[in-house]
Amino acid sequence: MIERILDWLTKPMYWLLGPLIVFANRLLDRLPRPLDPFRSIKLKLGVLLGISGATGLSVFYFSLGGIPWRTAISAAMVGVITLQVLAHGMTKPLREMTAAARSMARGDYSRRVRATSRDEVGTLARAFNLMAADLAASDQQRRELIANVSHELRTPITALQGVLENMVDGVSTADPATLRTALAQTQRLSRLVTELLDLSKVDAGAVTLQRVPVPVAEFLATVVEEAGLNSPKTRFRLDGVVAHTISADPARLHQVFANLLENAARHSPPWGLVTVSARPEGTATVFEVLDQGIGIAPAHRERVFERFTTKVSRPGALPSTPDADRRGTRAGQTARSDGGTGLGLAIARWAVELHHGTIAIVDPPAGVGCRVRITLPHGPR
Repeated sequence: MIERILDWLTKPMYWLLGPLIVFANRLLDRLPRPLDPFRSIKLKLGVLLGISGATGLSVFYFSLGGIPWRTAISAAMVGVITLQVLAHGMTKPLREMTAAARSMARGDYSRRVRATSRDEVGTLARAFNLMAADLAASDQQRRELIANVSHELRTPITALQGVLENMVDGVSTADPATLRTALAQTQRLSRLVTELLDLSKVDAGAVTLQRVPVPVAEFLATVVEEAGLNSPKTRFRLDGVVAHTISADPARLHQVFANLLENAARHSPPWGLVTVSARPEGTATVFEVLDQGIGIAPAHRERVFERFTTKVSRPGALPSTPDADRRGTRAGQTARSDGGTGLGLAIARWAVELHHGTIAIVDPPAGVGCRVRITLPHGPR
């Protein structure tokens, strides 16, 4: 109610005097700042009050031929006390921001500033609180990323160390099966490092698209052939691919489908079928990758595109337990149990969005498997 009354009273003033205030601010910005050496805003206000009082006394002196000293001293004392009381509330947000900034320097992002005033200080306090919340979220993501990366790096290293120790101790021999196990762990390490480098480029904004005309049918045929070589126990097939050309970055597009097909193969049963389709719709092309795995619960379909997602369940999966939560599922559990890193889908979404497209998990036909749908515009927007 009070804010509405203040708005009603001050709105005509700002409407009439707004241009003059803007002009005066621009003019004053060019003037020197004689009060900058003072370290306290309240002291600055006191100086301003003293200058205003001296100006008033000068008017009295030249108008009346004298100064009523008793009245002037009493008025100055009342003015100073009133200034100190009111200035305390005015400068309190600034002191709180100083204390909060010092806490941030020590890694504590939990402090906030009380922002109740409607002036510039209040606006600054609200902006400071928003910045503090963003920094807290960013710091939390950084901590989670470090913890997840450490975990992901430790898992294959531990497995590889176990294989090598068994070979050194004579528990196992350097037969092809043992060497394949060691090779799989080194490949997982290599893939994780590569994906982390890609994510670092994403965060740095250092990746730009190199768009060229891409024939969709030929491109998908190449990607599917490569996926078949990398996952010999999974069948890949093109289904309903309409031949046409889009403008895209072939390297980033290859990254998208390589990650999707690798993910589909990892979650498919042995000799399961993964189909890839593409059809133009209006000014965009709709791609779909369908596997025969156990799918992803609708409530968790968005989370699989988050980095290192660890608690995504599938329809028909066993009830969640603390131990199961630690292992995670599709992007988490399977990422740990079958060589995934939990980063492939996050990178795929980034590459798709770089093309101004969308990617989502949609309902599979007959409720079987997982279907990923990508919509890419035919050209740059």
